[in-house]
Amino acid sequence: MRVYFEDTDLSGVVYHANYLRYMERARSDLLHLIGVDQRACLEAGGGVYAVADLEIRYRAPARLGDDLLVETRCLGVGAASVTMAQRILRGPRLLAEARVRAGFLSCDGRPQRQPAGWIARYGALSAAVHAA
Repeated sequence: MRVYFEDTDLSGVVYHANYLRYMERARSDLLHLIGVDQRACLEAGGGVYAVADLEIRYRAPARLGDDLLVETRCLGVGAASVTMAQRILRGPRLLAEARVRAGFLSCDGRPQRQPAGWIARYGALSAAVHAA
């Protein structure tokens, strides 16, 4: 993704909360690529993900006009959650890294098991990462 003026403060440095937006988009794109249809699940009354835990470390600033890469890896999957590691890079330079655990919630906000097919997809993704 590219850093736009709206992402930065007056000095041209990306505002800290925007790194979370970049990571959220990357996680959403990953889910789409592996066939996890959050919208259909929500519309069917099945539930939705919510971030339960987040640790982030900022290493270097991103600046106006930078081209960024957000890497996302599945670290593990449970009955009602998934944990991912994410890194934001500008070329080879690490700018930020995070560990995110998202819990699956019913439409009334209570934790519940995520769809079994999703767990299998995350498991395959996690196994592929660990095999590499």
